[in-house]
Amino acid sequence: MLAILIGFIIGVGMPMQTSINSRLRSSVGSPFLSSFASFGVGTIFLAVITLIESHTLGVSLSLFTSQPAWIWLGGLFGVIYLTSNILLFPKLGSVQTGIMPVLGQILAGLIIDNFGLFDSPRRALTVTRGIGALLVLAGVIITVAAKGWLERRHNRILEDAETEAATKQSGLWFWRVLGVIAGMFGATQTAVNGHLGSVLGSTAHAAFVSFFVGTLGLIILVLLLRPELKLSAPAGKRNPWWMWIGGVIGALYVLGNVYLVPIVGTGLAVVIVLVGLMTGSLLIDQFGWFASKKNPITGIQLVGLLVMIGGVALIRLF
Repeated sequence: MLAILIGFIIGVGMPMQTSINSRLRSSVGSPFLSSFASFGVGTIFLAVITLIESHTLGVSLSLFTSQPAWIWLGGLFGVIYLTSNILLFPKLGSVQTGIMPVLGQILAGLIIDNFGLFDSPRRALTVTRGIGALLVLAGVIITVAAKGWLERRHNRILEDAETEAATKQSGLWFWRVLGVIAGMFGATQTAVNGHLGSVLGSTAHAAFVSFFVGTLGLIILVLLLRPELKLSAPAGKRNPWWMWIGGVIGALYVLGNVYLVPIVGTGLAVVIVLVGLMTGSLLIDQFGWFASKKNPITGIQLVGLLVMIGGVALIRLF
């Protein structure tokens, strides 16, 4: 019961991290500075955990010659995933920002499992898992598109208004596709860090290395782009203290999965975390937590989420 509760909580925390980092972006003015701050805080937090567990932060130099170069890229994939979520949140809202990357994670996970990429155990794409993937896709379409389609059909007033709405929806699909791609990078990061964890003999150490590499990548990116360094208070409001803790939530998500998987298995862990993620997204959109815009949830969106969770269950449990 404790493991299930932990999985649910870290799942709820993921959309909260996105909301928190989006609020940080509104103060620092740049998604890259926001990602840098989040990764930096997460790196410091994981450094403390790793020192307590392993008493060292270093890695053997022999690993750089004996292991493939891609084992060090997990942090960069994480930068792409996190920064994309920060960009997506004000465009799509909490629910869609949570859903689209999940779709990408499922698709990339199927590909990685089927071909055994990144030294992952091979797991062939069966009919049942294929049906699960189609259910996930159906759930995404229902959740994302059905609400707008029903509203336009019910409120069909002027052709010009419909054209404008269609154009707006068309523009949103760019961000939705970006979300799917970001999710694929997120799944790849998980596979890469999993192999790095087995090489280092410590998942906490692997998570620290991943965050550290991501932080270095963001330092280089910030130096190249040179975004304006500032800390403002949007709309005259005071900056809340919680806008700095997104990195801690991300680190706890990694460590929570490390605890959860050996107890309940990967399949059930994914389902539990996904239920928490969807619940967190719904709560944020419904109540406008963490200074996010309120976007009340409809019944059709709940149906779509249930269909999607059913698809994830088929993929991961069978």
